[in-house]
Amino acid sequence: MNLNLKDKVVIVTGAAKGIGRGIVLALAGEGAIPVIVGRRQADNTAVQQEVESIGGRAFSVEAELTHPEDCERAVNETLAQFGRIDGLVNNAGVNDGVGLESGNYQKFVDSLHKSLIHYYLMAHHALPALKASKGSIVNISSKTAETGQGNTSAYAAANGGRNALTREWAVELLEYGIRVNAVIVAECYTPLYDTWIRTLPNPEDALAKITQRIPLEQRMTTTEEIANTVVFLLSSRSSHTTGQLIHVDGGYVHLDRAL
Repeated sequence: MNLNLKDKVVIVTGAAKGIGRGIVLALAGEGAIPVIVGRRQADNTAVQQEVESIGGRAFSVEAELTHPEDCERAVNETLAQFGRIDGLVNNAGVNDGVGLESGNYQKFVDSLHKSLIHYYLMAHHALPALKASKGSIVNISSKTAETGQGNTSAYAAANGGRNALTREWAVELLEYGIRVNAVIVAECYTPLYDTWIRTLPNPEDALAKITQRIPLEQRMTTTEEIANTVVFLLSSRSSHTTGQLIHVDGGYVHLDRAL
């Protein structure tokens, strides 16, 4: 299926690794031009070179998105390079274990900057360009907002915010023809997930228990599976889909655990 994304310029945050990298490669595979936004230019460049090695085009911007000025600069550098923005994927964030008992005011606020506030700022600064292109936004979110996890109050709150902003922006941006959706991730094996699982006692046993609870095929979701859904939602093939929270999770959140 042709997704009509050729030469479309799409900003992807947290794009150098994990789910973000998967989205970049999927976009490039459809002929789009992903803009790789990440905090380490060496990592950004590596993914850009990966895209170029398969005949695609990409652009990269080094930005620390917890700094509001870097959010604006990432958008401005994209516009300076291409003169347009056709899509935005808010993806950057980290499950940093700021819990109710273990956290404090500063840790909680800092965590929201890592995982939520830049979602708003990137969309705010990209909005004029998205209005001009009638582009679309996809927010990456997590099951933690719906299921809880324990000892991750700030990340759960950030994901609740991501889900709420998805619905709110879908309403606010109807008049501009801008569609806004979210992809909800449950158990997807990424470098950050690997770092987290290794903090647990007996990480191999913990991972086995998690995968056994995933109804469809008792396996982790792949970054490619997340990316394929994101790219579809960015495309005109999903032209009447907006305000949706789409779970790409092998049935983890909604199917009966007895399965």
